[in-house]
Amino acid sequence: MSSAAVSSNPEKPLLFGGLANGMSSQKRHKLLLSIFLPAVAIGIFLMLWSVSAKNIHTSLGTFPGPAEVWVQGQNLWAEHLEERAKAVAFDERQQQRIEKAIAAGKPPEKIEKMQKRKYTGKETFIDQIFTSLWTVAVGFLLASVIAIPIGIVTGMNSMLYMAINPIVQMFKPVSPLAWLPLITMVVSAVYVSSDPMFSKSFVTSALTVSLCCLWPTLINTTVGVSSVDKDLINVSRVLRLNSWTKTFKIVLPSAIPMIFTGLRLSLGISWMVLIAAEMLAQNPGLGKFVWDEFQNGSSNSLARIMVAVLVIGFIGFLLDRSMLGLQRLVSWDKNAVLR
Repeated sequence: MSSAAVSSNPEKPLLFGGLANGMSSQKRHKLLLSIFLPAVAIGIFLMLWSVSAKNIHTSLGTFPGPAEVWVQGQNLWAEHLEERAKAVAFDERQQQRIEKAIAAGKPPEKIEKMQKRKYTGKETFIDQIFTSLWTVAVGFLLASVIAIPIGIVTGMNSMLYMAINPIVQMFKPVSPLAWLPLITMVVSAVYVSSDPMFSKSFVTSALTVSLCCLWPTLINTTVGVSSVDKDLINVSRVLRLNSWTKTFKIVLPSAIPMIFTGLRLSLGISWMVLIAAEMLAQNPGLGKFVWDEFQNGSSNSLARIMVAVLVIGFIGFLLDRSMLGLQRLVSWDKNAVLR
């Protein structure tokens, strides 16, 4: 009986196997499309860029195409390696001097002074990338630490929302170019130290970033918290949950999608604002690199600026994808479609 039953349904294993193969082929098709379509779009963009660049003439020559930008990108990397080699050679020479000074019985104060002497070569393009990332991280985290708690409290209290909302709407559209002079003067007056931990240009840039990217997180957190399902709030009242438990067990999990939408917007704005802030505050990041190349006015300046533009855009894309991945990690709804 059992063998007959098995042989009488030969299609059944094939049917399920066919469905499994169909699902895997569908995933493969989707994966291929996700690679092929962006590749085609990038190829078309590069072709249009190359053709258009030849027809654009500036005071510094023809606008750089993809080939010229690629060459300057390689040159910037070579300059970085050369500068790192100089730093290593300086450290080796410095260590030899220190060893000779110790062997000669020099005073400890002089030896300590020699040990504090560091290589003072120019910052390379790669160094400036990391400076910009560090600045934007500090500014964004500072804004998030301020915006999320205020947004939670404001979203849970309608009277507080009515009081704060006009202030938020008034300051939200203010440009970083308007904030920067005020922040520069405040930092110059308040941040006074003979041996500061951070440079004034760094503090100015980070605070400017914070003020400009504060508002999307604050607004989205407020909206997300105020939009929590009323049934869940009623359940918390029935269970007599205290405010702390209600906030972390009910309100925050429900508001996470809106909070992360605000965080993603804020991160994008912070990266955009940073470049303008660094240009004016002369913080040694990507913004200063673009400004210095613009002022330099050499035949390679346009191509080097274009390298910076592409790097800025690519890093902005990676930051957004990173925030999206973090949202998927902490979100309770793992099946939600996030783009």
